Amino acid sequence: MSDTAQKIVELVEEDRRYRFEAYAFVFETLAHAHKVLGLSAAKSSETSKGKKSKPKRAREEPRGQEPSSENHLTGQQLCEALRLYALEQYGYMAKCVFNNWGVRSTGDFGEIVYNLIRIGEMHKTKDDRREDFDDVYDFDTALRQDFRIERSK
Repeated sequence: MSDTAQKIVELVEEDRRYRFEAYAFVFETLAHAHKVLGLSAAKSSETSKGKKSKPKRAREEPRGQEPSSENHLTGQQLCEALRLYALEQYGYMAKCVFNNWGVRSTGDFGEIVYNLIRIGEMHKTKDDRREDFDDVYDFDTALRQDFRIERSK
């Protein structure tokens, strides 16, 4: 088992609110966001409601590195990446999967990120705040009502 996985297992034993899979999904989403979605703090942030807002900082670099502006995701950007990746991976069941992991709001993802920061598996910038993850979107709206099944032609 990797050092990171072992630290997360210990974290899950200490803080039982969230399952190991929720932590793993945050790491997977980060990689996906940078590679496929091209998200970074340099891009303007939009909430899922379509309103532009000032980017909120809160996301991180691999262990041992300081966040750089081109690799850093804001709290809002990470939440949007989590939403998009969850819909891609789990479709209409995304909310059920999140709930099974103990995640019931975007604020829970903030708790997960800040737990990872606390154990040294993520880093934050001086502008990042845990509250940056609060109320980014409503799960019922963002994961259910906005879900569309595409018909192939």
